[in-house]
Amino acid sequence: MSAPERDPAGPNEGWIAPEVAQELPSLRLLWTELQVGRTTPLTGDSPADIQARMRALSSRVRGARAVAIRREPIPAAYRVFYRQIGLDPDVDRTPIEQAILERMLHGGFLSGGLLADVLLISMIDTGVPVWALDAAAALGPLGIRASGEGEPLGRAAGAAALPAGQLVIADSERALAVLFQPVPDGPAPGPRTSSVTLYAAQVAGVPSLYVEEALWACRAALQAG
Repeated sequence: MSAPERDPAGPNEGWIAPEVAQELPSLRLLWTELQVGRTTPLTGDSPADIQARMRALSSRVRGARAVAIRREPIPAAYRVFYRQIGLDPDVDRTPIEQAILERMLHGGFLSGGLLADVLLISMIDTGVPVWALDAAAALGPLGIRASGEGEPLGRAAGAAALPAGQLVIADSERALAVLFQPVPDGPAPGPRTSSVTLYAAQVAGVPSLYVEEALWACRAALQAG
């Protein structure tokens, strides 16, 4: 598999393992790396501007959207892809459906800290989920491949062992996260992280513009001084 050259501004095209590309030709990975401009730690409380956006988001997203979310074009496209890879989206909910459900259960979107809030705002606005890695944890460009039997997830000692054939986000050496699942400790940004790598998976029915917008929205929010 060949790895495209890194563009500091991004977004960059991630590599897809040949066997994955053959089975899922519409799957793409876009990623971008950035220096965090906020003084607030990524896992710390969100600053006032992000808190205000979270409140506005809670007011804007109500029961009608919760009921209709799975019929919106982009969430629907991710539901279709889930079924393609053997997941039932009514059991293993897509990220946006899970977020909307939690908003309805709690009466609003609960803050998870600066980084989590930025990713949530972008996803609700665009329909495209974005994840973040500590840039120092990734060796080379990101891509998607199938895991090997017993392969460790991440770089931490005692990392969970993966089954064979699970789609993972990987660098040149290791599986860093399972596709569409939270990033585990180790690759995940921590309170002292100053540089992050954002990534998003594009599937059939999701326009490139929306994926790029989701990444740029997160980038702009994290780089704001």
